[in-house]
Amino acid sequence: MTSTGERATQPHVLRWADSLDVSSLNPLIATTGNATPLAELTMAEFTRFDARGNAIPDLVTVIPSKANGGVSADGRTITWHLRRGVRWSDGAPFDASDVTYTFRVANDPRNNIAVRDPWARLRAIDAPDRYTVVMRFKQPYALFIQDYFSTQSSNCVLPRHLLGPGTLINDAPYNALPVGIGPFRFTAYHRGDRVEMEANPFYWRGKPKLHGVVYKIVTDVNTLLTQLETGELDLGDTLEGPVARRAKALPGKRTDTRLSPFMAGIFFNLAHHVVADGAVRRALSWATDRQAVLDRVSLGFGVLTESVVPQTTVDALDLPVPRYDPARAARLLDADGWRRGADGLRRKNGVLLAVDFAVPAGYAPSATLAALMHDDWEAIGVAVTIRTWSDAQFFAPYSESGILQSGRFDSANYSQGLGPIYANINGVFDCASFPPGGQNVTRYCDRTVDALNDRYLQAFDPRERVALAAAFQRRIDADLPAIILYERTFLAVYDARLTGYHPNRFSYWGDPLQLDI
Repeated sequence: MTSTGERATQPHVLRWADSLDVSSLNPLIATTGNATPLAELTMAEFTRFDARGNAIPDLVTVIPSKANGGVSADGRTITWHLRRGVRWSDGAPFDASDVTYTFRVANDPRNNIAVRDPWARLRAIDAPDRYTVVMRFKQPYALFIQDYFSTQSSNCVLPRHLLGPGTLINDAPYNALPVGIGPFRFTAYHRGDRVEMEANPFYWRGKPKLHGVVYKIVTDVNTLLTQLETGELDLGDTLEGPVARRAKALPGKRTDTRLSPFMAGIFFNLAHHVVADGAVRRALSWATDRQAVLDRVSLGFGVLTESVVPQTTVDALDLPVPRYDPARAARLLDADGWRRGADGLRRKNGVLLAVDFAVPAGYAPSATLAALMHDDWEAIGVAVTIRTWSDAQFFAPYSESGILQSGRFDSANYSQGLGPIYANINGVFDCASFPPGGQNVTRYCDRTVDALNDRYLQAFDPRERVALAAAFQRRIDADLPAIILYERTFLAVYDARLTGYHPNRFSYWGDPLQLDI
């Protein structure tokens, strides 16, 4: 495989980066966005999706429905039929015992499962034979296709023969080099440098055209651009802003632009006193010039939006984007008892209106945004301190005292992914998903929102889902646990020699078997 310093290309080996570090290679506990594209290449999933969002059977033979008897009349029982003759990437056979084992792992409360909600919905998983899995839900669950187990979820089937019989996996060596059933398999993980994969000789659909993939950990976007220019990288994904503009001009490259399910925003820690005040959050929202952020931070690579649910989902609500109005923000703070002092800063009952603004290091757009927010918020009397953390520390799991997961921030800039198919907010904005049991790092909790979202998840009628999704999106918007700045538009820049690369909103790759260079 190609090392970080080598520039010479290797036929049929793709070198790729997206400016992120790796929190874990096991998507069940990973907290960074690169877990999904890596899992799509390597892990064990029931289904994948075409460019229109239609589910395609992978480790199962058919997608369950009420019409084919795979979904019970009451929506509480889902029956899956596993594909026979499938083997893990180490050659061991795959069967229903791996699925029931994964259920036990996900329900071990000691594990730092990234999104716990889908597992809490299940009452049991049975395996009447080696190739049949029956999921029994506590309540009807209409959106099961995405969660169990698909290339667009954080869930994957785990190999019982490697991890079992015990179910505690937080510190398992497996997490650094998982075994899966994707078209590629992991061969090496050099922390802070690269992840290496090779074609999986046991993949049931056949060997891919690529012999290998190297995911390079290049967290500085300028370095990423340089490596695209020098030929050290074949593909740079999720580019935005100035780097994206420069990358588009590189000779011998092709580009692909797509609207992503990731919402760039400022997320508040509602467990912290000052930003727990709803009036403070609303004032900060009015004091945030979102159009200026879109123009100056991302250079137009995005779409202004207000809902926490991305427009790429089928049930997103087009809420009005608040107008930039710092005078209104100042009046709201006055009315809420936050009075300006001689130093220009506000205090209430002797408490300074001070907000820490946390950002990951090495990402120029976040640094630009932090500077803008420092000036805009201080203009209305808020004392702003910018805290910069390494990418690895910022996104680290709860068990490693990650900044977001452990709640060591007042406000933080990052991108939150939802969807990409449905408007389900569980795992990130529900009461049951506070870390370490989920990704609700804002610590936002509204039982009415939870109830509306639960009804949404149980509704098999698409029209009913639209109405329920609209109701909980309006309520979250009123509570404002986050300022959604824009929905990110991703630019992929890649070598003209790369073929078979067809990213879309339901897949980072298209069909990975067809990739070649």
